[in-house]
Amino acid sequence: MDDEKPITEQAMETITTAVETTKDAAVTAVKQVKKAAKKVAKKVAPKKAAKTKTKKAAKKTTKKAAKKSSKKAAKKSAKKAAKKAGKSKKKAKKAKR
Repeated sequence: MDDEKPITEQAMETITTAVETTKDAAVTAVKQVKKAAKKVAKKVAPKKAAKTKTKKAAKKTTKKAAKKSSKKAAKKSAKKAAKKAGKSKKKAKKAKR
């Protein structure tokens, strides 16, 4: 410790160095954990199997979505047709008057 610097300044310097060292240690620990996690992921799930599963799942969801949308469209068109038929009957009645 320098006698020329005030005590508060010395304390701040020591605190900042401690914070920096802990930050560096935390960053290295996180990097190590990420590496280990990647290794485990490679061992647990082979890439080809994962890709094919995701592709199959995507195909299924798109098929289901297409079916649902077609059903909804059919229902909506039926409702619209019924409404139009009702309106045309009303117009015909008014025209007769």
